[in-house]
Amino acid sequence: MSDSAWISTSLPYLTPQEKGQPEAWAAEAASLGGKGTQRITYAGEATPPEEVATLLALSAEETVIVRRRVIELDGGPYELTDTYYPAHIARGTRLADARKIPGGAVKLLAELGHVGVRVCEDVTARMPSPEERDVLRLAPDEPVLHLSRVTLDSDDRPFQADMMVMPALRRRLRYEIRIG
Repeated sequence: MSDSAWISTSLPYLTPQEKGQPEAWAAEAASLGGKGTQRITYAGEATPPEEVATLLALSAEETVIVRRRVIELDGGPYELTDTYYPAHIARGTRLADARKIPGGAVKLLAELGHVGVRVCEDVTARMPSPEERDVLRLAPDEPVLHLSRVTLDSDDRPFQADMMVMPALRRRLRYEIRIG
């Protein structure tokens, strides 16, 4: 794989995988000749950052289940992704385990009755924290993109928030919008 900009779209990551399909990241990387994997660095209960609590409409005393992952491309770090779920939804499920989820989290959430029908994403550019720079192996002057995403159900209730950090010089995000 070259270090040229990678064009990515969010839709495959929001749709449950069919039985036997590879996870969305592995499929996206393979379609462009690479090998995509992920490493779960933590899964468990936590107090959410303020931005996440706001996205999930949680009060200050509510907790979340968080899954922290390093997304890898061809054996190297490519993106940091933290996914948060209200604890009352995810506690005691595979979402709270530091193991891959057969069929993926989107499929498991659908089985639990949480199907996304609306997604809101915000993308900002910034300089990485020292830890982000180290894990992503970035140059001292290399910026990152920060993508925050909230997924809502048919009653407009949020049930998942994602915080992603990716090298800005290696990514291009594509959004396709259909009107009507």
